Amino acid sequence: MDRNSIIIIAICIILLVTWQPLVQKFFPSKPLPPGMTNAPTATLTRTNAGGMTSPPAPPVLEAPTAPAFVANTNLPEELVELTNADAHYTFTSHGGGLKLVELLRYRETVATTRRERMRTNRVATLDTFTAAPTLALLDGESVQGDGIFKLTRTAKGVRAEKDLPSGLTIVKNFELGSNYLVLARIQLTNRTEQPMSLPVQEWFVGTATPMNAQDKGTAVGLMWYDGAKSRNEAGASYFSATGFACTPRVPPPEYRAGSNNVVWAAVHNQYFALAVMPAEPAAQVVMRRMDLPKPSDEEARNDSRVVKAPEGYPAALVYPAHTLAPHESIERQLAVYAGPKEYRTLATVAASLNNNADALMGFGFWGFFSKGLLLGMNWLHSALRLPYGWAIIAITVIIKAVFWPLTQISTRSAKRMQALQPKIKELQQKYKDDPVKMQRKTMEFWKENKVNPMSGCLPTLIQMPVFFGFFFMIGSAIELRGESFLWVKDLSRPDTIWIIPGLGFPLNLLPLIMGATMLWQAHLTPPSAGMDPAQAKLMRYLPLMFMVFLYSYSAGLTLYWTVQNLLSILQTKLIRMTPEPAATPAKAPVLTPPTKKRK
Repeated sequence: MDRNSIIIIAICIILLVTWQPLVQKFFPSKPLPPGMTNAPTATLTRTNAGGMTSPPAPPVLEAPTAPAFVANTNLPEELVELTNADAHYTFTSHGGGLKLVELLRYRETVATTRRERMRTNRVATLDTFTAAPTLALLDGESVQGDGIFKLTRTAKGVRAEKDLPSGLTIVKNFELGSNYLVLARIQLTNRTEQPMSLPVQEWFVGTATPMNAQDKGTAVGLMWYDGAKSRNEAGASYFSATGFACTPRVPPPEYRAGSNNVVWAAVHNQYFALAVMPAEPAAQVVMRRMDLPKPSDEEARNDSRVVKAPEGYPAALVYPAHTLAPHESIERQLAVYAGPKEYRTLATVAASLNNNADALMGFGFWGFFSKGLLLGMNWLHSALRLPYGWAIIAITVIIKAVFWPLTQISTRSAKRMQALQPKIKELQQKYKDDPVKMQRKTMEFWKENKVNPMSGCLPTLIQMPVFFGFFFMIGSAIELRGESFLWVKDLSRPDTIWIIPGLGFPLNLLPLIMGATMLWQAHLTPPSAGMDPAQAKLMRYLPLMFMVFLYSYSAGLTLYWTVQNLLSILQTKLIRMTPEPAATPAKAPVLTPPTKKRK
């Protein structure tokens, strides 16, 4: 590696370390308007009969534009707990809904160090810190009263009942299903002899929260499906106090969308989701932000990766105002999915998701390729018993083999064009005063030598969907969580081997190896025909931007890209060993002597 390469790599590493502090210094975050924060109240812990420790009590949402959840704290909270093979569910009398879901098959944090293994014994949870229980009805006295429901165990689940002074009765029946599903039937009945006007109600979905204390929340937010578009999404960036190019802005108080077309809505993080799927579409979906409890000073000292100011995003389905005739009842049926974003599991509940499991996975526009790559990787793992690290390498080799002919054409074309550069420069110099003729002669020269200048771009364009498909697949594949490979302890996280003392900056080895292979590959790839030397030099080091971008991404993706680069380098070297035919000289125009005119 030459001196320039070392200097550029050093600059990139310095930018990685100093970029965030510089942004915070020159563009500090604006605080939210008064009343839009959610400082948590005193917390408490609860120990179940089985010895499981539940997280602290949730903070109360205090946004002035949001209907507040009200429960009479003078009355004791009644809890009913149910367990099946998938999860442990806690229902509460405060709001008559699902308060907490503990996923028994998944840990909150994948332990990669001895310290983490000593303190990480909690299972992954959903609705850990929430403004209200799932399927609580929010809109003041008319549908809440004092917020206290009567809970009763049933043969298949839990029943929550409440008679309001206005004459409205609310009955909620919850039934545990398989594959992380909870089926709910909610009935609202007018017991009076007069018509009853129900206001616009918010039926609480849940709160999107980070997976653990180290989760920066980049994948935390809301997804909803409108029956036509693949998905709609909002998260931290929607409420960010910085806009384009880090310019400060006042964040909006809420996200609100939908027009009687909300088929389902889900609060989620990178690997887990809580989705509410009504039998009939809701009118709208609304999401707001809330501050979560900050880590203690001891937690922050012991782990520099702990997020200092975590955020959550509570969401609700919005139903329109309705008038109930005397003794009339309305019933809404809903399914709640609270579990992992695992494609095989979601495919089994696809009917509840309106056959749109891909959307909840977060594959987006490249879903076709992401799904195919995920299914292929899982097949290699299950059928051939390959560990997931080797499965990533195997699928990378397979992809490279499929595209080998196209890449071969591209590399040979670039090599051939580089060999013909002296002839091209001669033509350009010869016809520099006639651009049209120069263009025509150049194209004739390419044709005579059987070279297509566009052949180098086509293979890259064809492979781009596969790359983006792999990018989104790796980012959401819970199968990689906790899977090790060589020194990598968890393929779903960066392969941090050391934290720089004082700076708290992680040293991730795989992205550095990936950057080195990209520089090597760029060095072997000849520049395009006619490219300015300064531009060619810039393009040689441009791949380092990918190293900066992917430095904190999952090790699974950087492993894929590193192997891809090594295979491309091997292919380039093999093609270079093949001799190329000599260039065909440009044909000179044939001059015919003039004929003499007869007298």
